[in-house]
Amino acid sequence: MCGFTGFLSRSAPDERVLHAMGDTIRHRGPDGEGHYVDAHCAIAHRRLSILDLANGQQPMTSPDGRYIIAYNGETYNFHALREELSAAGYTFSTTCDTEAVLYGYIHWGPKVLEKMRGMFAFVVWDREKQELFGARDPFGIKPFYYASMGETFFFGSEAKSFLPHPDFKKELNDQALKLYLTFQYSALNESFFKGVYRLLPGHYFLHRAGVTELASYHTISFAPENMPLEQRAQQIREVVTESVQAHQISDVEVGAFLSGGIDSSVITALSRPDKTYSVGFAREGFDETGEAKALCKELNLKNISKIITPEEFFQALPAIQYYADEPNANLSTVPLYFLAQLAARDVKVVLSGEGADELFAGYMTYHTTPSYRTYRKLPQGLRRAVSNWAEKRPPFKGRGHLIEGGKPVEETFLGQAFIFDTQEAERVLTPAYRGSLTWRDVTAPYFAAVKDADDLTKKQYLDLHLWQPLDILRKADRMTMANSLELRVPYLDREVWAVARAIPSDQKMRGKSTTKYPLRMAAVPMLPTDWIKRPKVGFPVPFVAWMREEKYYNWARDLINQAYVGEFFDQAYLLDLLQQHYSGKAKTHRKLYTVLAFLLWYQVYFPERCGVQPFRPDR
Repeated sequence: MCGFTGFLSRSAPDERVLHAMGDTIRHRGPDGEGHYVDAHCAIAHRRLSILDLANGQQPMTSPDGRYIIAYNGETYNFHALREELSAAGYTFSTTCDTEAVLYGYIHWGPKVLEKMRGMFAFVVWDREKQELFGARDPFGIKPFYYASMGETFFFGSEAKSFLPHPDFKKELNDQALKLYLTFQYSALNESFFKGVYRLLPGHYFLHRAGVTELASYHTISFAPENMPLEQRAQQIREVVTESVQAHQISDVEVGAFLSGGIDSSVITALSRPDKTYSVGFAREGFDETGEAKALCKELNLKNISKIITPEEFFQALPAIQYYADEPNANLSTVPLYFLAQLAARDVKVVLSGEGADELFAGYMTYHTTPSYRTYRKLPQGLRRAVSNWAEKRPPFKGRGHLIEGGKPVEETFLGQAFIFDTQEAERVLTPAYRGSLTWRDVTAPYFAAVKDADDLTKKQYLDLHLWQPLDILRKADRMTMANSLELRVPYLDREVWAVARAIPSDQKMRGKSTTKYPLRMAAVPMLPTDWIKRPKVGFPVPFVAWMREEKYYNWARDLINQAYVGEFFDQAYLLDLLQQHYSGKAKTHRKLYTVLAFLLWYQVYFPERCGVQPFRPDR
């Protein structure tokens, strides 16, 4: 696992600037650094040594000197690619996957992406054509940012790596804030830095003579197939087992993250690592370390755990926002940061369960009750009328179902987080940041792509394109890389996806609350019955309780009252939200954290606008 950054320019690149850019991502690769510079191209690479520890330094150059590659990720089938390329006449001098990817691009061009099995982001500079090729893996596991400013084209693993370059113009993208308040993450293709874009998952680009051409090489689609559940479970068991084996390829020790849920438990049971890692909080309902230790006792594995204190949580928040690159309001990001910190003391690589919920339908928002499904069968006009009536009434039991069930899923679902609705987001923001875009402008193209699918498929499709890459995988990459730890996600594998996409919607749920049913059936031979039945919990954080303690109430109030906050928000409105929560009149902690996370991020990246000292990372 590594990181890269660089730029193209018409004038000769400044090597001192390149080194400064590379230093901003040293956390992604503390084991080594490399630089390449010619008349127009500059590339910096930071290496976390996982395969071929003695060799594989980057940027790597082809034997004829024409092609230069900087690569971040793992290609798990690189041995097969090496054999095919060796048969075609290529000679290898290392045993790392980067060389296979380089020769693969030379031999097949962009079609090499269709052969690669893994997580990756990389660039290849063609000195002869003066052309830069860049690509990102199909699920968006590894990050890739790019920007064109004046005569300079930037590219890299993290947006912060562009900051040291004198041609980079640091500006806030004023269109991003309103949508962030709704989604809890940056939802546009353009990042929170104006002019800086993310390369979409499953896409590549060619940049030549100042022009960037984007193309897709992988699309997500569902293809349901009829198959008995028992046979389906066996198929899942086999493909996940094989994927876990492939994801364990390494020249260093591989550990595993373990919570009390089924996803990480299956990965742990299959991989049988020497060490597993868990974190929690010393408050009832917010600590799964006990469950993790109990499972490890059943499996005869070692579990290493940590209890995170409130003081540690709040002290870490500026660093969290620094490493996140863009504002991150998912509370689970913080314990993930501490979990990665814990594991990085012992290992360089960990396996984790990200992706299972999106592939196998693990969220309760996907689940519908029999009464809800019956209600959905009523004529649309009748349901719409009932929905409109319920919206105007005070809260009552079942009101949410009447409102949601009376409208098409396209009008009610935007993913696993819905913080501020459009009306309240515009109410809390100052006029300059309200903009014209709404969350439906973001979701509409994805829903249109599956307009004839059932509601569950529509929800999964949207989450696979937004929630998974922009929230789940972004926080996973940033928090592990902040601690120089490589995270591998065996569920997000092309072979596992080939099986998951074939599961019909009517097989995915059971009873009143059982999600991802086929995966649970697949886990029967691997785990104790209690673990198979466990509901999804996520990474619970007691922020709801902390905001009712005077110490942290005062912390939030002081932050909201800072002068720069008035540029973005109605401060009186925010203070009212805080008071409502503190007094117990309402639960507004998610809204508060979303705003507070942005304010901390802004202090980190725009300290000159906030009157604070610049943030300095520990490493």
